[in-house]
Amino acid sequence: MVKIADIELGDFPLLLAPMEDVSDPPFRALCKQYGADLMYTEFISSEGLIRDAAKSVKKLDIFEYERPVGIQIFGSSIDSMRKATEVTQGANPDIIDINYGCPVKKVAGKGAGAGILQDIPKMVEMTREIVKSTHLPVTVKTRLGWDEDTKYIVEVAERLQDVGIKAISIHGRTRKQMYKGEADWDLISQVKHNSRMHIPVFGNGDINTPQKAVEYKNRYGVDGVMIGRASIGNPWFFKQVKHFIATGEELGMPSIEERVDVVKKHLEMSLEWKGEREGIVEMRRHYSNYFKGIPDFKPLRMKLVTSFEAEEIFDTLQEVKRQFSTIL
Repeated sequence: MVKIADIELGDFPLLLAPMEDVSDPPFRALCKQYGADLMYTEFISSEGLIRDAAKSVKKLDIFEYERPVGIQIFGSSIDSMRKATEVTQGANPDIIDINYGCPVKKVAGKGAGAGILQDIPKMVEMTREIVKSTHLPVTVKTRLGWDEDTKYIVEVAERLQDVGIKAISIHGRTRKQMYKGEADWDLISQVKHNSRMHIPVFGNGDINTPQKAVEYKNRYGVDGVMIGRASIGNPWFFKQVKHFIATGEELGMPSIEERVDVVKKHLEMSLEWKGEREGIVEMRRHYSNYFKGIPDFKPLRMKLVTSFEAEEIFDTLQEVKRQFSTIL
């Protein structure tokens, strides 16, 4: 049984990665339905939280059915991160997660996210202060290092554990790699098999099939895997992985009817949580994966990603069901 502090997550937990404009409450609800064991919110700016910025505060929304759920925060100022931790604690998550992995320039370039990998002593001190300022378990999401010459993750993980984190998720790339190349799971495995480590170590990067999840589980010995891009428009990926672990057999994709019903539910929740325009726009990144493998789907996909009218999108989804339910 893998545990973060007293939170039981099962024998090989599957975690939903914190993804900007993806890991919102509507999407998390679906991932939970299909088997995610632990989910994290989109990352939230510490500066936004302490300034009470509406967009940042809204991301604190979590719901009972999601539990266990972690709220992830990022920032470059230790004082701001400590204050943001106190604000975040007020939203009553199960876990507070620190983002030390985001590689995008607007975050890392300011010394937040993966940017802090250029200053390990500050990273350790920030973590210490966050742990001290909350009664909740603190976890960390990070990368191997800033670049090929600074892949200090084995030592860094030890030091973060020593100041009190309860689990670590490691993306197997450096900040310089962004999302290119192949993730290096050998270093993640070295962290896991370091005799000084006693907290759960979760691997992240390139888990895009159930077979790969099982292969990496067996080869690298991690406590669980964090799934990011493979889940976009594909919340049933968690169910497929669990089925493959249990049976060794592929579950396959859901029927067109189920896919359309899930997309409708996702869209309805997005409209309710974000409002019509934002809800419609942010759903667009999901459609290609939701309807992956359908032949000659481009005309309908174009309608889905260009419409600004909710009613028109629901009509298009009905058309998808009419056209393809007898084929697939």
